[in-house]
Amino acid sequence: MFQRSVIVFPDDTVKPIVDAINSAAKTLLIKMFLFSDAELLDAVIAAKQRGVKIKVMLNPSRRNGEEENEDARVKLEKAGIEVRDTNPDFIITHEKSMVLDGKLAFVKSLNWVSKNLTETRDYAIVTSHPKEVEEVVLCFDADWHRTKFEPGEDASLIWCSLNGRERIARFIDSAKHTLFVQNERYQDLVIIERMVRAAMRGVKVHAMVPPPHSLKMEKIVEGVGGLRIMEDSGIKIHKLKHLKLHGKMLLADGCKAIIGSINLAPGSFDHRRELAIEVHDEDVIERLQKIADHDWEHSHKLDLSDEALFDDLEIRGQGGSELLVLDVNKDHKKKKHHKGHKK
Repeated sequence: MFQRSVIVFPDDTVKPIVDAINSAAKTLLIKMFLFSDAELLDAVIAAKQRGVKIKVMLNPSRRNGEEENEDARVKLEKAGIEVRDTNPDFIITHEKSMVLDGKLAFVKSLNWVSKNLTETRDYAIVTSHPKEVEEVVLCFDADWHRTKFEPGEDASLIWCSLNGRERIARFIDSAKHTLFVQNERYQDLVIIERMVRAAMRGVKVHAMVPPPHSLKMEKIVEGVGGLRIMEDSGIKIHKLKHLKLHGKMLLADGCKAIIGSINLAPGSFDHRRELAIEVHDEDVIERLQKIADHDWEHSHKLDLSDEALFDDLEIRGQGGSELLVLDVNKDHKKKKHHKGHKK
């Protein structure tokens, strides 16, 4: 019988992924934005040594040109593993996926880096449903051979830059009572509008976000603006207390969820290779609901006032408050400037 399951990080640790790699008998396909974790590297190399045929695709660099996968590439190639850059048709390949023996697919929000395994809230869905596994394999093959991937209108999975914005918008539209969202970025106007409209029609919408200072300088205006619009419409916006938020999860009405790599930003929907999956499995949803309840309980309201934004961006971050035209008095600015230098 085909099934899906969920892995929650950091609660479940890296063990389920290592165990899966260790169970591979014939083939292993890996597509990753960032790959540096030593334990996972060792597991993949060990699989190669026992005869598993392995292909790995790694995003070659970030937009700033920084290459963070070079050490992993060298180690994998030294072990005789085929490694290629991800599809150059996309500015970035942000998809995080793995397929074992053509029968089991992992759709993940996390990178294979130690901090995503131990310090951040992240998720992975494991599926054995043939059509879902087939789509991940077909996309891998297309990107490997630099050919076009066309899953069609009846695609089972959620792909960017194909059906991502539409599928997530429709998911939000379908929420009747509750909508819980964890994401790093709230910048896409279509998705923000859908969340606002959900709140206006009476859906209880809770959004969990990282602090504004985590935004890139060029994204501060749209990032903070989106959060303030959402808050003004009645959406509750919180920040985790003891974990960093990296996972991307939407949970509606306690009966369906979306997990994957997609940030709620135009770049993710329009210019990146991204992958997510919608699930309705009772046991998976029950686990995700418990995590959502736990994380909301262990969070606090994000203060989006002018003074709080100034403090967050100028003291904790790299600046950019002037871009928001914040109404902060000179005494407050001087006080915070002094604290910043003292610190």
